[in-house]
Amino acid sequence: MWLRDPDWSLAPVHQGAAAWRWSRLGLLSPENLNRGQGFAEGKLCGCILRPGMPKVRRWITRGPAPSGGRMKSGKASMTSDTDSGSPSELNGTSIETPARAPTPVHQFGTRAVHAGAHVDATTGAVIAPISLSTTFAQVGVGKPIGQYEYTRSANPNRDHFEEAVAALEHARYALGLRFRLCNHSRHPPIPRGGITRHISLRSPSNPTLGLVDIRKIASVAHQHGIMVVVDNTFLSPYIQNPLDYGADIVVHSVTKYINGHSDVLMGVAVFNSPTLHERLSFLQNAIGAVPSAFDCWLAHRGLKTLHLRAREASKNATAIANALESSPHVIAVNYPGIKSHPQRDLALKQHRDGMGGGMLSFRIKGGVAAAERFCQETKLFVLAESLGGVESLVEVPGSMTHAGIPKEQREAAGVFEDLVRVSCGIEDSADLVADVLQALEKAAVGPKINGLANGRA
Repeated sequence: MWLRDPDWSLAPVHQGAAAWRWSRLGLLSPENLNRGQGFAEGKLCGCILRPGMPKVRRWITRGPAPSGGRMKSGKASMTSDTDSGSPSELNGTSIETPARAPTPVHQFGTRAVHAGAHVDATTGAVIAPISLSTTFAQVGVGKPIGQYEYTRSANPNRDHFEEAVAALEHARYALGLRFRLCNHSRHPPIPRGGITRHISLRSPSNPTLGLVDIRKIASVAHQHGIMVVVDNTFLSPYIQNPLDYGADIVVHSVTKYINGHSDVLMGVAVFNSPTLHERLSFLQNAIGAVPSAFDCWLAHRGLKTLHLRAREASKNATAIANALESSPHVIAVNYPGIKSHPQRDLALKQHRDGMGGGMLSFRIKGGVAAAERFCQETKLFVLAESLGGVESLVEVPGSMTHAGIPKEQREAAGVFEDLVRVSCGIEDSADLVADVLQALEKAAVGPKINGLANGRA
């Protein structure tokens, strides 16, 4: 849908929390933000608007029409978009969480399969084709044949994926994202005057699996005009929906459970605020922070089986955690799906059916040498970073994913050198438990295997 509104100015955006956060990612110029410029002058990370053109005259939006009409195909299905309490997260006072998305009619598995799944209008293909074209033909100047003009602004596969994720996270909007690293040292810090604009949290934490009461944090934060951003990667939309507990934005590494097959690199952000959608979707398009059509197609395919994979991974993690607790070679087990976890009651309240998810960690007797031996002695678990795939993975955070953090800080957070992190896949539980137990026995007494991990050089 094309929005041709000459009265829609971008100038106020620099005042918002979202704009500040993007500046911290190196996506906005701090100098322009401090001067209240940047957006109005078109100085957005090299995105040059026409000189003397402070307002967007033509911008493709994947949200609702200004009049509140239907959204175009490929987004969360709603018939209107009246913001019953536009959040004031962008004016620094207090926050009123926007109205939730409509209550789902169908159960999670049904939505996972059907949300965003549109039969191809041309061929009748049940599974949408991969739309690799970067540009789309027009019947006349400024008159696209369909609803797409340029893939950076919108693409059928991205639309389908975003619609599906929004439906599963009980959200009105979703934005698939792809970022490149920026050099933060080139930008001076922005004076904040002690003002906090947003709180970012992850529950469970990585890799110690501590939980955060999202509702309590959101309640306090909103009283002070602070947005709450929750990273829900470890649990996925199937086990936890932070928007239901007051979060303003939920983010995922799609690479992990949502895609679930270790072959996609992308992220997604979901939220209910039309204001955030308007501004973040502008930034997404302006800086080209968009995933490829192929990645979106793969991620949407993976999403259809999320409920099956998440359930199986959680079941496997529970079985392994119980086995580890009974082992004399283990110091402690971190897993919110078992009774011994200090925040088990919160997991029962915040997670679907009290599931703990597919991630766990444990401390092994024998120090870092034993931790390394354990990883090298497993037969089914692959020694590798990342998580959330159909295959089970194992790693030593202190020497791998968290090695860049000073030792004192790591250990203060519970990340000791003898900590092993496990990502459970969807193999049979009995096989995984047996593999863990035999590796523990060998790690406790066996010599270190030099240069080999899982039989791989």
